Amino acid sequence: MSSVLKYKFDDFEADIRAAELRRNGARLKLQLQPFQVLVALLERPKDVVAREELRQRLWPEDTFVDFDHGLNTAMVKLRDVLGDSASKPKYIETIAKRGYRFLGEVQAVPVQAVAPEVPAAVQESQASTPAETQADAAPQTETGLPRASRGTARLLFVLSQIMYLIFYPAALSRWEKLFQAAETAWRGAGTIAFVVYMVSALVGLAVRLYLISATAMDYHLLGKKYRVLLPGLFLQDMIWALAPFLLADRIGLGFALGATAALIYMPFAQRILIKMIDRRV
Repeated sequence: MSSVLKYKFDDFEADIRAAELRRNGARLKLQLQPFQVLVALLERPKDVVAREELRQRLWPEDTFVDFDHGLNTAMVKLRDVLGDSASKPKYIETIAKRGYRFLGEVQAVPVQAVAPEVPAAVQESQASTPAETQADAAPQTETGLPRASRGTARLLFVLSQIMYLIFYPAALSRWEKLFQAAETAWRGAGTIAFVVYMVSALVGLAVRLYLISATAMDYHLLGKKYRVLLPGLFLQDMIWALAPFLLADRIGLGFALGATAALIYMPFAQRILIKMIDRRV
């Protein structure tokens, strides 16, 4: 067993036993093979680690796999998590036709450094402490998020996207009714409102399909991509939150207000679900 428990560099910490990469204490989502590549580089900072060495470490001799593709994929995922770039590397430099080199300053934390001997008096004190008190005294990571499982969060997020996905084709297929409702509800601005809803429905179809597929495939950069889309997505959700007023003459003003209030909440609910999907399970 390795005498090193973890490696530290900048804000990152690679825990060997848990096979986890953390940044400022928060666990980052990184698959095992990219993590193994990182550990191999951290073991020999400033030194070139050959591609063949990585192949022998990640894939045994009798394993039939496209090694080049597998290693390149692992390196892409690793650089994504570290926020690194192959063209302007901060951490991992590609050495053409040879391998890779870790550029940062690495601190190795040995096993003994994190397992100090506990004095007998302290052990007796802990033994006499009720279990409930020890549990209360233990450090807790409180995120403020609901305690539902990650799978539940993914399901609810997909269902919320399906809800919007129902709105858009319905509006596009009945565009004449949409135009009439916009003229009735918004009067002079009815034509502008109609165009806004039609364009946002077309854009929304593509965006919602992307979010559904990315969630279904458990895309590891979903949270990051969602944050990029968030400003435009929030604006679109607010536009469609006003859609019930287009039906106010048929469903009543009170029901339209209630539906609008629920739809205004949806962008905030989706943001919470994304955080739940990203958090450590």
